[in-house]
Amino acid sequence: MMGLVHPNSALTWTELTRECLLDIFSRLNMEERSTGPMLVCKTWMNVCQDPSFNLVFDLDAKFLALPTSNSWLWGPQFEDNIDSLLRSVVDWSEGALTEIRVWHCTDRSISYVAERCPNLEELDISCSYEISCLCIEMVAKNCKNLEILKRNMMDPCEVERLEYTRFVPQNYLDNNPIDIYRNVDAHTIVKHMRHLNLKHLELRFSTLTDKAFDRLCKACSSLEYLDLFGCKNLTSDGVSNSTSRLKNLKKLKKPNFTAI
Repeated sequence: MMGLVHPNSALTWTELTRECLLDIFSRLNMEERSTGPMLVCKTWMNVCQDPSFNLVFDLDAKFLALPTSNSWLWGPQFEDNIDSLLRSVVDWSEGALTEIRVWHCTDRSISYVAERCPNLEELDISCSYEISCLCIEMVAKNCKNLEILKRNMMDPCEVERLEYTRFVPQNYLDNNPIDIYRNVDAHTIVKHMRHLNLKHLELRFSTLTDKAFDRLCKACSSLEYLDLFGCKNLTSDGVSNSTSRLKNLKKLKKPNFTAI
């Protein structure tokens, strides 16, 4: 093979074509690209911003590896960084983003997604307390292909261990949170997502009530996966009665009723 290379040739990485770089960088995940080739030069950074690399925005594994009780995760600066990164990925995808799995984002980024990503199919906004019902309504109206919604809250036991709780809504930190707080999310899903073909829904540690959950099951009759772990205001009878109408349901994670 060495005989095929001219002895005076001096090929360098900078001479690789865009097609070659795309093939090489496609073997890296988003984090590896952002901490590697994106920092080498402007040409490589532009290649990493190709829409084909930015159809999925997934930081789930990164967050799962971190203790949720780290107070710095709840800081405004951290949320700003997450929002800025997500908005950049939306731009790089040219609106073709289909999957988002991220924590600690706010209305600033999710409203941007709703306005520019009509093909969104999965949205995970767990542990994101700065997302309003109005923003979720925008997603429902503009992202007609949405099938997976994860709106999990933080385990109250982890909340208690937060060194600084000022970044977490006080009504979630109270010993007896107001039931209507999380019912508002359920009401938004019922009112604005009933026309969607929602198949997967996660509401871990939500404080929704049996009444709100019953309305949700009536509106989202196509659900195949439902996670209610930690929903302490739900009763065994309430869950059984409401889910009985979900004919397509394949997987149900119930609250631990013995611990409630």
